[in-house]
Amino acid sequence: MSPRRNRRDDPAPPGGPDRAWPGAATVETWAGGRWHVRTVPAPSAAKAYRCPGCDHEIAPGTPHVVAWPADDGGDLADRRHWHSGCWRARSRRRPPRS
Repeated sequence: MSPRRNRRDDPAPPGGPDRAWPGAATVETWAGGRWHVRTVPAPSAAKAYRCPGCDHEIAPGTPHVVAWPADDGGDLADRRHWHSGCWRARSRRRPPRS
């Protein structure tokens, strides 16, 4: 008997599968600009990313945040995935490179 596969019955997130769940992004001020910030829960964190705050990998399945500039129209190509703790400590971290 083969292992049971879990099915995801949730609809695809708005904007395609690379968009983070859940809900809308908040807007925060940092590094002289405004940033959209969205929480990515563990079940939605399917890929590995490099955190710009600590330069360590965010492993798949790790809850984290995604931030991107709000002042330039919020271009999604500028999104950066941060460990939640690194984002909270961003005043002591370098801003993401453009």
